[in-house]
Amino acid sequence: MRMMIIAEFFLVILKVLWAFVTAGAKWIVRPKEKSVAGQVCVITGAGSGLGRLFAKEFARRRAVLVLWDINSQSNEETAEMVREIYRELDSPMPKDGTVGGVEEVPPFQPQVYTYVCDVGKRESVYMTAEKVRREVGEVDILINNAGVVSGHHLLECPDELIERTLVVNCHAHFWTTKAFLPKMLELNHGHIVTVASSLGLFSTAGIEDYCASKFGAIGFHESLSHELKASEKDGINMTLVCPYLVDTGMFKGCRIRKEIEPFLPPLKPEFCVTQSMRAILTDQHMICTPRIVYMVNFMKSILPFEAIVCMYRFLGADKCMYPFLAQRKEAMNNNEDKNGI
Repeated sequence: MRMMIIAEFFLVILKVLWAFVTAGAKWIVRPKEKSVAGQVCVITGAGSGLGRLFAKEFARRRAVLVLWDINSQSNEETAEMVREIYRELDSPMPKDGTVGGVEEVPPFQPQVYTYVCDVGKRESVYMTAEKVRREVGEVDILINNAGVVSGHHLLECPDELIERTLVVNCHAHFWTTKAFLPKMLELNHGHIVTVASSLGLFSTAGIEDYCASKFGAIGFHESLSHELKASEKDGINMTLVCPYLVDTGMFKGCRIRKEIEPFLPPLKPEFCVTQSMRAILTDQHMICTPRIVYMVNFMKSILPFEAIVCMYRFLGADKCMYPFLAQRKEAMNNNEDKNGI
């Protein structure tokens, strides 16, 4: 029995080393991207920001888009952008790939569906999911993207806003996954994407509810990934997206130390989504942008807390959210003044 455990232990070491080798090889030889043409893709929070950009990228790859957002107008605007992309694709192309070819492939049929859904309410999620199954079909790809931020210091934040942040950014992932995962398990086919944040890997001051919600989303994602592995459902993939600050306006005013800022500027949303799409289409388990986020996360796990505090203060990351919080507070006060007149 002891010899069996020792033999198994060395086998595990070999598998771990092989995992390092294969991971390194992917840095050198880029894996081929899979096709998502004709697959049904649900995107939450599709009405703006990263959700809208994800919709456009999947449309360019001929996926069937199912757009969820609480704002019907912005969601329809995204749908129209998707239809425009479909129209560009809707031109017959020669089968042999040449201009002079005789036979042509049938034109692509645009398919985009919009649904008003408040992912912060599980009844709305389950009802909308049932409508999608009935009107569109079974879902192949789920992009859990919807997110909110309260923009208040903990002691100034109303309880309702704290609950809203946790529900939308974390709990909603449970409900959307419970709605669509059963069929994925039955078919052993699907892909679930968790759009989290670097603030779910390491935190900063002033946005405790947001950080907690993203830590929770990452914990959910990782636990579910292990459950799928334990169930040997190798046809269902999961991708965790952890970007640094993205210039979508969500954290407008956030500033790190001005001397450091040129080296760590906010990410362009288009760059973030391009990198994320590459990870999704190559079944990469996790993508952090920029790559320095991997290093910061590793250092956080091995350094003493006081050392992390020193680094945060040097980078200006300890209070980087304070200007953002001050702007939000001023905007709210101005609105209150106007409402009081």
